[in-house]
Amino acid sequence: MSLQQLYIHPVKSLRPISLSSAILTPTGIPHDRRYMLFKHNPSASDPANQLQRMTVTYFAELGLFTQSLSEADDGKFTVTYNPPPGAEREKTQLGLEFDPDVRALEEMEVDLHGSKTRAMDMGREVNGWFSDCFGWDVICVYMPKGSTRQVLGNLAPKAVADGTKEGGSSNSWFSTLTAYVPESLKGKEEGEDEEGITFADCAPYLVVTEESVRDVSSRLPDGAEMDVTKFRPNIVLEGAGEAYEEDFWGAISILPSHAANGDRMDEESSEVEILLTQNCIRCQSLNIDYTNGTYANTEEGAVLKKLMKDRRVDQAKKYSPVFGRYGFLGGKGEGRGGVVHVGDEVRLSKRNGERTTFCMCGLSL
Repeated sequence: MSLQQLYIHPVKSLRPISLSSAILTPTGIPHDRRYMLFKHNPSASDPANQLQRMTVTYFAELGLFTQSLSEADDGKFTVTYNPPPGAEREKTQLGLEFDPDVRALEEMEVDLHGSKTRAMDMGREVNGWFSDCFGWDVICVYMPKGSTRQVLGNLAPKAVADGTKEGGSSNSWFSTLTAYVPESLKGKEEGEDEEGITFADCAPYLVVTEESVRDVSSRLPDGAEMDVTKFRPNIVLEGAGEAYEEDFWGAISILPSHAANGDRMDEESSEVEILLTQNCIRCQSLNIDYTNGTYANTEEGAVLKKLMKDRRVDQAKKYSPVFGRYGFLGGKGEGRGGVVHVGDEVRLSKRNGERTTFCMCGLSL
């Protein structure tokens, strides 16, 4: 197999940035899902409802926003708002820093799926730009370096190894960037040796295969192709034996190209292992229409329903289809992880005897 695509989503739920190479760290690819948007409802009687997390599952308008690397390689990226056809709005852009200075920002607690962390309110200018685009009050928050969220459920590798999380014994469910990427994206995430995540829902990595994406395309009208970015992956592989073979994968190893060719392997070129612990349970975000910022009312807006027919294969989530696998960096210590490139060889290093079973175990999805 080979690594075909790499993606990061600096602002959670906005459309991704495609990379040619990346550093894989325990908390994910640097800068992935460090920002997140909330709808501000100050008049809500229940304080718990005053901040509503904005994800593409519930806010299709998020699909109107694209993200791109700054051409100046100045440690920034650009968010572009693309109004839907017929809207009396013009395209507008906002520049954000990957690592903003947070010393003057207000700190707040953010609860995502029952996993809490501290985050920084990005302030009037940033919040105002997003609010103008959406037409309601928005608060944009940033998770600073060194902050992470606890991994809940039975997803973390330690839960797999120890069998200590709810949902049964471990045996029951488990049988950076190089010169090709701007300097602003290089570097090691603080606290990366800790087992934690950013604003990603459940895990640092989401892995899908081209073979499975093509199967979804085959269910659409002639000429239509499924956009892989609607699955919101970090890593896209090609060369699996068949569609959905990844359901049974327990781990993959990515071997940098020069190392695969027998060249000297150093700290930045050694084999990188991704432990695949659980299925990714899917929702209506697959039905999004990126052009209009709505859930499509055509056959392409029925992807979730089409997958319901034969992809409800997780025994713990019988009413939701599965697509892709959640992943965590393998290995131990500061030396784990490394640089990977599009085109690198990928090997299956562990295959499970049966499909894993997703356990909520404290998650409030």
